[in-house]
Amino acid sequence: MNDLVAPPVVAEAAAPPHIGRRVVRPNARRLTEGRGTYVDDVELPRMAHVVYLRSPHAHARVVSVDVTAAHAMPGVIAIVDGARLAQVCAPFVGTLSHMVGMRSAPQYAIAIDRACWQGEAVLAIVADTRALAEDAVETIVVEWEPLPAVADMETALAPQTPVIHAELGSNLCYHRELDTGGVDAAFAGADVVVEETYVFGRHTGVTMEPRSVLADFNPAERRLTVHHSHQAPHMMADLYARQLGLPEADVRVICRDVGGSFGIKVHAYADDFATVALAVLLKRPVKFVADRLESFVTDIHAREHRVKARLALTREGRMLAFDIDDLTGIGPYSMFPRTSVVEGNQVVNITGGPYNHPEYRAKLDVVFQNKVQTSQYRGVGHPVACAVTEGIVDLAAVRMGIDPLELRRRNVMEDDSYPRKGASGIVLEKLSHQQCLAKLETMIDYPALRQEQAELRKKGIYRGIGIAVLIELTNPGAAFYGVGGARIAAQEGATVRLDPTGVVHCAVGVGEQGQGTETIFAQIAADEVGLPLAAVRIITGDTAVTPYGGGTWASRGAGIGGEAVLQASRQLRTNILALAAAHLKRDAGELDVADGKVRDRATQATLVDFAELGRIAYFRPDLLPQGFQSELVVTRHYSQRTYPFVFTNGVQASYVEVDIETGFVKLLKHWAVEDCGRVINPLLLDEQIRGAIVQGIGGALFEECLYDGSGLLRNGSMADYLVPMASEMPDIEVAHVETPTRTSELGAKGAGEAGTAGAPAAVMNAINDALAPFDVRVTAQPFTPEKILRALNKI
Repeated sequence: MNDLVAPPVVAEAAAPPHIGRRVVRPNARRLTEGRGTYVDDVELPRMAHVVYLRSPHAHARVVSVDVTAAHAMPGVIAIVDGARLAQVCAPFVGTLSHMVGMRSAPQYAIAIDRACWQGEAVLAIVADTRALAEDAVETIVVEWEPLPAVADMETALAPQTPVIHAELGSNLCYHRELDTGGVDAAFAGADVVVEETYVFGRHTGVTMEPRSVLADFNPAERRLTVHHSHQAPHMMADLYARQLGLPEADVRVICRDVGGSFGIKVHAYADDFATVALAVLLKRPVKFVADRLESFVTDIHAREHRVKARLALTREGRMLAFDIDDLTGIGPYSMFPRTSVVEGNQVVNITGGPYNHPEYRAKLDVVFQNKVQTSQYRGVGHPVACAVTEGIVDLAAVRMGIDPLELRRRNVMEDDSYPRKGASGIVLEKLSHQQCLAKLETMIDYPALRQEQAELRKKGIYRGIGIAVLIELTNPGAAFYGVGGARIAAQEGATVRLDPTGVVHCAVGVGEQGQGTETIFAQIAADEVGLPLAAVRIITGDTAVTPYGGGTWASRGAGIGGEAVLQASRQLRTNILALAAAHLKRDAGELDVADGKVRDRATQATLVDFAELGRIAYFRPDLLPQGFQSELVVTRHYSQRTYPFVFTNGVQASYVEVDIETGFVKLLKHWAVEDCGRVINPLLLDEQIRGAIVQGIGGALFEECLYDGSGLLRNGSMADYLVPMASEMPDIEVAHVETPTRTSELGAKGAGEAGTAGAPAAVMNAINDALAPFDVRVTAQPFTPEKILRALNKI
């Protein structure tokens, strides 16, 4: 009799999925302990530093330059002007062919003979250290001939205004009109017509880490390596190759840790090209790190718009038509390669976007001026379009005596009406305006808040409630840039690899800029492959090792990069199961994967772990059946081609108190309901929305690049340029509605810019609601105490 009894098979419970959980960033500890590697941390042998001599004038001709004393300064390696550098780096023009009629003049890495904005580089001084280069700059004598400057965009097209680039014939960069055809009839037949002009102050991104580039050219191999603080490494590799006449395969761009971007670092700057060209010219590494003063006069600015808007309604409050006229100033050149017209184009496309209105007309003029170039910055036209839309809707509500929340309820696109088009022609897959409005009303306890407001007004305390409904375009296809001829990838790639220890390495083209993409990619890979989060390693930001991709912009990281990770990880899982089946001599359909182990699907008993499978695949393939080859490296790509963009939506509310004696605005509370599709990590998502709201509030209340009449920046330092501080910010409460996109299996849309899109409109409407008893309104951002007091006729 055999007394030996087999132990019972014990099923193991799988760990809960990572997607949908509030997972803390795995890289947070490394960064908070100061172990991040930024461009300025990278030191190379024979490395030199470059400082640029920049124009102190908005527009001036260089008559003469005396560099005799500078050449004699200790540590000076070279002094190079624009003409010499143009022999190495070709000029560039920031236009897109699908923006019909758009034009811009050629721009050089260093200006030749003439500077077109205060801050444009006219000379490069290369030395052993930055300090020595700065000392040398101080000894250079430049004779300038100041030229008439175009500072005011309102007069840029006037006959008496000088033309910045004579070869273009005017200061017009781009003109667009959109007309559904029935706007005039709609306004003629409307019961109510409201109109208002909205002005938006030019401001900039103020990243924690300034723009930085370190270029290293190896003349023996004619290979270029560029360490960059940037959002799109593959784009920059392509641009450096083309502008400097190198094969792209011989250009490597490395973006390790990036200290914030916000769109500021998605562009190709003249001093980026100049620094790289200097490395090629001098055959040694050259580093450029902008200081904060340089950043204010070289980092792109954004949002300088004047929009005249009209809205037609029936007496029941049904919207009939929007009509807008947008004027925006972009500096002397359109930014390369993404251009400076996309922001204005977005205003045209998105204004009126959440609402049912059959007719729409928009006119856009993009004009040159002698100021810093403008281009895409977080939100890219959305904050302007949303403020115009929601401001005029609130004005209509006041004029008609309808509650602003109710007027929106009557007019938002119905949740069951999709897919559909908006009046501007935008294609909308699936939105949830009605659900979001209902959730917001409950979140803020709207009736109680209105009651509190009324009671406080009796005591001379003026509080306001502002609401802003928004849409945001995310997950773009090729409609943004590819169709216009720009070599900016619309697809994204991911490579996943199981190593012999059971760890999965995932290389992705989308980089980490502080938004948490490394974390969500790890969550996706962990769930799809079937292993713990701690067993996933993410690699980004290196064109030599990551698949070709577009990088980080337009809220595409989760929706496009995440889908590539999902598809690659899912195939790796299949391959792991095939390897396990071959090893165990079982049918793959009988097996399952969880927590880094292969299990019996029926009993959930562990059969073999990933480390053992890795050992066999890499070191003992002789144990596997003849004819079987393990495949433990998988690359997959994804591009979103169903729609030009995948739109998200949401609604925000702001509660403020306005001191009518001082004009100061106190932010009391801010709420946001966001529908960005499938939520991968609620913790990081809420961080993104809160951070974006703070940036939106910055534009609404604090931030503005102030220029004088001669085109000179008056507040280009952190002592004078106001940014929002933690002590001034309200509590921000965030909630979600989930409407996954069907364009991908992951179902994620983007969320990085929605907060910025809606916050300025919500704050503006709240301020004007607080000022309603005085029958005054403010519509020029930022809403400073001075502007509020002027509206109240107190100054």
